[in-house]
Amino acid sequence: MPISTPHRSIRSVAHLTEGVAPSSAPPPGPARFRRGRTLAPGMIAAALAVAASYAAHRVAGTVPMLTAALIIGVLAANLGLLPAAARPGLRFAATKFMRAGVVLLGLQVSFGDILALGARTIVMVVTVLAVTFAGTRWLGRRLGLSERLSLLVAAGFSICGASAVAAVDGALGTRPGDPDAERETATAVGLVTLCGSLAIVVMPPVARLLGLPAYDAGRWIGASVHDVGQVVATATLAGSAALVPAVAVKLVRVVMLAPIAAGVALRTRRVSLAAGHRRPALLPAFVLGFLGLMALRSAVSVPPGALAAASTARDVLFAAALFGLGSAVRLRELMRTGRRALLLGLTSWALIAGISYAGVLLTSR
Repeated sequence: MPISTPHRSIRSVAHLTEGVAPSSAPPPGPARFRRGRTLAPGMIAAALAVAASYAAHRVAGTVPMLTAALIIGVLAANLGLLPAAARPGLRFAATKFMRAGVVLLGLQVSFGDILALGARTIVMVVTVLAVTFAGTRWLGRRLGLSERLSLLVAAGFSICGASAVAAVDGALGTRPGDPDAERETATAVGLVTLCGSLAIVVMPPVARLLGLPAYDAGRWIGASVHDVGQVVATATLAGSAALVPAVAVKLVRVVMLAPIAAGVALRTRRVSLAAGHRRPALLPAFVLGFLGLMALRSAVSVPPGALAAASTARDVLFAAALFGLGSAVRLRELMRTGRRALLLGLTSWALIAGISYAGVLLTSR
């Protein structure tokens, strides 16, 4: 799996987002304070965006907080509301906060909940994930998109949305501040957020139209919707009986984050060795953290208060990260040059929804 981005593919996505302006000279003062001063404008903007996205979620309960954060980031950037000085802090939030959120995501996963689904459902979910992952990568290459962008979109749609994009991005050993990598990461996150948000509106009425029982509707939603928050929102609208199977099925996909990231990292190491470059870690530290908390949750009884606090912290971190990623998107350029990426996202969404629906029918009680 080549990981370098072909020159023609860079051109095909280079206008999706605005380039990063050269940073100004660091502010005067002791060296230990310079980085904090550089990051402060972006951190303040991210904090305000998290508060605004939470308020939007409270007012319109069907709009997930994370979706609102991404939309606010896109709007703020395209309306010229963000100063250039905010960019370093927003980049920091988009990478470091996202990875910290992935670590905390491990506390959501219990092997007991997954095993309760039964072998047929687990095999169905893993099969749907594998077909979607491979099919999205193949289609991305056919559309002339870069291998890296195709891989990020495939991970986001087949596994767990923005969290999977962050994990695979880390496994690729991307250099911080790489403008082309930033554009592609923001594009992948934007696509999974767009399609996941559409799923909240589309899938509950479609499930009723198809006559799916609540349990099977929940399994379908869990197997095909991207982010955990989007799954919860979609299943809630589909009926209270759909929520538990939806979350359990979704957690099977979350567990697959680790082996997929490990496979990407292993392939990256081999290519780096062949090219004489420095090898990235076999597994990024934040994926190891995810596995550690997942093992903790499975081995001991974590107090409900600790789980609730970790869930809140995770949502705050993800919201700040998605605001940072959204602030890199330029809608005018996206509408003009991002048609192939948008086609890839919509096709991948249709692929996972169709295959998972067939899988639910085949494994129905």
